Amino acid sequence: MRRTFSWLVPVAVLIGTAGATTAPATAATTAPQPQDIKERLLAIPGMHLVEEKPVDGYRYFVLTYTQPIDHRHPGRGTFEQRLTVLHKSVDRPTVFYTSGYNVGTSPSRSEPTQIIDGNQVSLEYRYFTPSRPQPADWKKLDIRQGADDQHRIYQALHRIYGKNWIATGGSKGGMTATYYRRFHPGDMNGTVAYVAPNDVVNDEDSAYDRFFRTVGTAECRTALHKITREALNRRDEMDERFARWAEKEKKTFRLFGSVDRAYEVLVTDLEFGFWQYQPAATACKDVPSPDVSTDALWTWLDEVGGFESYTDQGVESYTPYYYQAGTQLGEPSYGYPHLKGLLKYPGINNSRTFVPREIPMKFDRRAMPDVDRWVRHHAQRMMFVNGQWDPWSSEHFELGRGARDSYVYTVPGGNHGSNIAKLKDADRTKATASLLKWAGVDANGKATAQAPYDRKLDRQELHRTAPLRP
Repeated sequence: MRRTFSWLVPVAVLIGTAGATTAPATAATTAPQPQDIKERLLAIPGMHLVEEKPVDGYRYFVLTYTQPIDHRHPGRGTFEQRLTVLHKSVDRPTVFYTSGYNVGTSPSRSEPTQIIDGNQVSLEYRYFTPSRPQPADWKKLDIRQGADDQHRIYQALHRIYGKNWIATGGSKGGMTATYYRRFHPGDMNGTVAYVAPNDVVNDEDSAYDRFFRTVGTAECRTALHKITREALNRRDEMDERFARWAEKEKKTFRLFGSVDRAYEVLVTDLEFGFWQYQPAATACKDVPSPDVSTDALWTWLDEVGGFESYTDQGVESYTPYYYQAGTQLGEPSYGYPHLKGLLKYPGINNSRTFVPREIPMKFDRRAMPDVDRWVRHHAQRMMFVNGQWDPWSSEHFELGRGARDSYVYTVPGGNHGSNIAKLKDADRTKATASLLKWAGVDANGKATAQAPYDRKLDRQELHRTAPLRP
């Protein structure tokens, strides 16, 4: 059970001091408290309003919060980290949502927020613009610093939102929610991590090779192999078209070195991207045959791979992710036996290619094994939801004997958009009941979502990015 703190006890965390200063409890109990939620949020030291947007049934705020660049040395500079608050009531539980990337600034609810009918705090991950220190010391971008960002925001907001808290996120956001629990296990009452990869040993990726040998049907795998080979067989004409498109759209290829190198990376990602994003049960019939026209091939490559994702401009905003992949998170490295004899640049498809050379990278082999051991032996009230046909679920979090009240679920045939709603009936009921219990919600014995579906707030949007980005 996490520690609970009354919001009446003010904890002012001052950037640049050695620690926090706490006002006497007697003074706090007699001081008048602002009642409007905006006033209460902005009364937090370091919290600033960007804008408030209208949304039915809630108050919605876009905010920034002053954070230390280095939580180990808070006096060495600060930056403004962007977050949003979807406020329902201080009497409801709160979901702490992270995507692991930029934060959206339009009102939306994560699945746990709808299920528990709660508030939602959404945080932008450090170093994703505009939440990036200037100048940027990239050594301060690591999973512990990210977890400490969340911890400080939780401490600040828990004085207002005193009911139970649930951490959640999908993909890199699911990883982020897990790392937060590892470093600050007492903050949250529960965690729901969706399709979160767990690359314990970065150099050992045989799980991905096994996945691609067995995923889907043999007919679909064969069709994918044939069309990706054809894409490289037509390299010259596709390069020419890619270059013309890039010139028209003002796109460049400095990171990759040439349009030909960028195109090869795109093709080697196609199979991964197909299974990650496509509704595989229906998309296999749409895989083109090798004799397809050049126009049709270009259209399919753009749909599955996305040409813009393999330009400097398409990569730039994701530099923090690629940096983390190459320094702590790890990344998939798998074979392309169906492309034998057609690759000109083997080994180019890795995070070093996607990060500007002036940013040094050194891989920390201790980070992921540490998180993996903690999850296996110390996880409490944690839920991992994976997709059967999602490549990222090839290496997923697993539980050991030390885990308590924690679960791993798999969506049959699910891709990178897998969630609780798509689980088998029995698993969905069990997962929903666990989440409601962790959130402290009295559901009258019914394991169902406490808030009705809202088409605007609850629409699941699977944002397609280059496949090497979870």
